[in-house]
Amino acid sequence: MTEPIVVGFDGSDSSRQALAWAEEEAAVRDAPLSVLHAMALWSPDVLLVPEPAGWDIEADKAAHEQLRQVAAEIRSRRPRLEVTTQVASDRPEDALVHAAEAAQLVVVGNRGRGGFAELLLGSVSRHVASRAPRPVAIVRERPTGEHGVIVVGVSGQPGEEALLEYAFREAVLRGAVLRAVHAWTHPGTVEPWTVQPVVFDTEAAGRDEAQRLAEFLLGSAEKFPDVELDAQVVRGHPAKALAGASAEADVVIVGAAHGATRTLLGLGGTAHAVLHHARAPVIVVRT
Repeated sequence: MTEPIVVGFDGSDSSRQALAWAEEEAAVRDAPLSVLHAMALWSPDVLLVPEPAGWDIEADKAAHEQLRQVAAEIRSRRPRLEVTTQVASDRPEDALVHAAEAAQLVVVGNRGRGGFAELLLGSVSRHVASRAPRPVAIVRERPTGEHGVIVVGVSGQPGEEALLEYAFREAVLRGAVLRAVHAWTHPGTVEPWTVQPVVFDTEAAGRDEAQRLAEFLLGSAEKFPDVELDAQVVRGHPAKALAGASAEADVVIVGAAHGATRTLLGLGGTAHAVLHHARAPVIVVRT
């Protein structure tokens, strides 16, 4: 059985954008679509705030009715698409992380109904992106048109093989060009104990970085000979380079260290910044 695409939905504009993108992804992948709405039950630990009579029953009925309408709309557009719905009695972030265990992809909007409007990335989407065991797509802006380009951020460090393979497979799935973006601010070192120079030739360093990237991509490129590969080396911060490249991409793919303790909010500084500033959906892949 094909693993489903799970999308979080709470009725907000952001979740509707995520739902629309997830619907398209399910059709492209010929995968079932599971629409998940989560709502924590009224907490008995909240002092001096009694639970309204029948609150949980009415909220549950309203959630099921909303999902029924959503599923009916999707089926009317895509009658061959398998659509299921689920109402979970849990915090949204926990319900989505749990659902990710049996999904091929989890899709969330950049922010839901709660929180501050000025935040670019909500706590739920950040939590799911940093904790889910499967790839997570965060949809803030849908591309205005198809660019036929998938962008993947590559550092060239060990452990990115799974990230590269995922990006190549996405390019195959979409028949898109794969643009591997490698950004550098200082010459890389070949060995961990090598001391980086204080003064260096930027042109020579750029050529060395390009050579390292080509060598790093070679193995994956040979496995996917039909994918058109565009390797780009940029001098600058990786997050800025990827955010800039996102303007001409259908999807941006970034890696996030699995179980790392020194990363920013469990994502890593680059992935965290890209999620805030990318102009296309971002897929976070555990590396």
